[in-house]
Amino acid sequence: MDKFKAALFDLDGVVFDTEPQYTVFWGGICRQYHPEHPGLEYEIKGQTLTQIYDRWFSGPLLSEQDSITARLNDYEQQMHYDYIAGFEPLIATLHHHGVKTAVVTSSNIPKMESVYRYQTGFCSLFDAILTSEDFERSKPDPDCYIKAAQRLETETDECIVFEDSFNGLKSGRAAGMTVVGLATTNTVEAIKPLSDLQLKDYDGLTFECLEALLFQSKEKCG
Repeated sequence: MDKFKAALFDLDGVVFDTEPQYTVFWGGICRQYHPEHPGLEYEIKGQTLTQIYDRWFSGPLLSEQDSITARLNDYEQQMHYDYIAGFEPLIATLHHHGVKTAVVTSSNIPKMESVYRYQTGFCSLFDAILTSEDFERSKPDPDCYIKAAQRLETETDECIVFEDSFNGLKSGRAAGMTVVGLATTNTVEAIKPLSDLQLKDYDGLTFECLEALLFQSKEKCG
């Protein structure tokens, strides 16, 4: 691919700087239910709620799932949804060059309603918003990104995926898309094997710069 027609963004840690807030929430939950496993909140980053429950809150903890979900829903309603540095200018330059944009997130509709209340102009930034209700299989399966490409009427090899989690990066790769890794949740070194380009944020990133980084010089823009 020497050009791209669509940019697909995960939500937490990619559009919004929310990962530190989730670390606080899950840190409390994990210390309560799994004190024998310190640091578990970092291991589950990027996993869906179903994946977390299946691995860590099944069996004798199955009855606790509803309570944890209710606490999470309450927490998300109070969270701050602030954009990653440079995100809004990047969206503007992408649209200026005719690139379609979409959010592809494992978050559910109730979570997104909190997002819409906090960022009233959020929906206007994207041509499509796909949530967990739109997918049959969760990341790292490519289902969500394949469906997003179909929604935007683009081929998979015309899409760029922006992700921060290992499961998300693997999902984009499995979909046959170019993958940009955000080092907001994991280190640059950790995400490098799963991504074509690594960024700390979007500050100063333009369409031309992104195109050059991915398809021409492979060097950082000054």
